[in-house]
Amino acid sequence: MSDHPVLHVKGRVLAGPDDVRDELWVVGGRITYDRPAGAGDAGAVQGWALPGLVDAHCHVGLGAEGPVDADTAEKQALTDREAGALLLRDAGSPSDTRWVDDRADLPKIIRAGRHIARTRRYIRGYAHEIEPADLVAYVGREARRGDGWVKLVGDWIDRGAGDLAPCWPREAVEAGIAEAHRLGARVTAHCFAESSLRDLVESGIDCVEHATGLTPELIPLFAERGVAIVPTLVNIATFPDLAAGGDEKYPRWSAHMRRLHERRYDTVRDAYDAGIPVYVGTDAGGSLPHGLVAAEVAELVTAGIPPVEALAATTWAARAWLGRPGLEEGAPADLVVYESDPRADVRVLAAPRRVVLNGRVVQ
Repeated sequence: MSDHPVLHVKGRVLAGPDDVRDELWVVGGRITYDRPAGAGDAGAVQGWALPGLVDAHCHVGLGAEGPVDADTAEKQALTDREAGALLLRDAGSPSDTRWVDDRADLPKIIRAGRHIARTRRYIRGYAHEIEPADLVAYVGREARRGDGWVKLVGDWIDRGAGDLAPCWPREAVEAGIAEAHRLGARVTAHCFAESSLRDLVESGIDCVEHATGLTPELIPLFAERGVAIVPTLVNIATFPDLAAGGDEKYPRWSAHMRRLHERRYDTVRDAYDAGIPVYVGTDAGGSLPHGLVAAEVAELVTAGIPPVEALAATTWAARAWLGRPGLEEGAPADLVVYESDPRADVRVLAAPRRVVLNGRVVQ
């Protein structure tokens, strides 16, 4: 880490998509646009500066078999940091990662507590697996444990039906979301298919993860209610392999997963065109590695979202949605510096020149 008490960032500072400044200073770990006294001895970083990137759907402390030890969780967080992701929304983890908050060298985490799933309707070892009568109690528990979010598993394969199906009756969803809101938490849900979405949105959900089941009939409802989506396209890319594994036992499910995958880019573009807020999330943890934030931004561009809007979905807009500052005066100095303008080509995000976290150059 840098030992400089004052840091000078110069070149182009993207405080907003159209708010480009020539320089900023870091004093006491915080941003200022006023040149401080004695700045001649400051360390300097030069390039195109962005707010620390946001991965709005990842899982620190989660591995393929469930919770991981602290050393593994630390490596996950460091991998995200190296990719420039300095603000993580942990969308469900069975591990207690609050110790990360005491580490100034690790990304900041906004936690959604542990997933809440229906009994035997999710990946083993990941979630609280409960029945609808207990949903309100568990929502209350995770709302108190988390950092303003609760994560439901909205749908999963129903082995009896051989296909994706909703996990909760509508009355349970309504009561659970109402309880989270009463406690000041927002609610998001894992949803691959179409069938759970209307009940969740009409019950007041705040966000849907993956949202591959969005249809032309459902998109206006999402837009009207202002429900955000986090598409996790780098995860949706794995659907064909998942489907191949289920061809023999669950052919309906496999065919459904392939259809969702085939229309994934159209789904995201149509959602964006309708005014649905879209944010960057990778679903890292579990089966996917961390550090994929640049790849997810590139996937949004491939889907048809304009590059500056895809960039906003991991910077200015994402931070505002999560209630965290960007490159404002007095904000914690969490920023990433690149060789060239990422608005012109988002692929530059894959190669940070410098990462500054809490005012320190960490790489």
